Amino acid sequence: MNTATSHSPMAMDNRPGFFARAEAWLDERGKGAWIAAMVVSFIVFWPIGLALLAYMIWSKRMFNASCNSMTRSRSRHMSKSSGNNAFDAYKAETLRRLEEEQDNFEAFLKRLRDAKDKAEFDQFMDDRAKKMTEDDDTQSGPATA
Repeated sequence: MNTATSHSPMAMDNRPGFFARAEAWLDERGKGAWIAAMVVSFIVFWPIGLALLAYMIWSKRMFNASCNSMTRSRSRHMSKSSGNNAFDAYKAETLRRLEEEQDNFEAFLKRLRDAKDKAEFDQFMDDRAKKMTEDDDTQSGPATA
């Protein structure tokens, strides 16, 4: 008489594997930990370093994860209360004012870029018109009789 018991490793152990745990550990520490691991792996055995670099690029850890962690840490620090209501109100007002100034500055830079683009385009059109006029003058030129 047999009972149907599963002795497969998947049924007995729901913990993630070594690589999944290592990946989670490095993710918690950020981009610097990934770069340090890659450098160490290049020193120990260069193909492992190359494989780690390829994995970091393929999984977009080199470029994407750091931006997300910076945004998360900034929002965590901004919402963290100091316990002092007057200071928290001052901090909130200052952050609001700084964000408004940043938005105004970015709008100013956009207007500046647009004005520069328009000036360059107008200069191009003027040069083109002059060239067309000169070409017409040279083609019609003085008539020899």
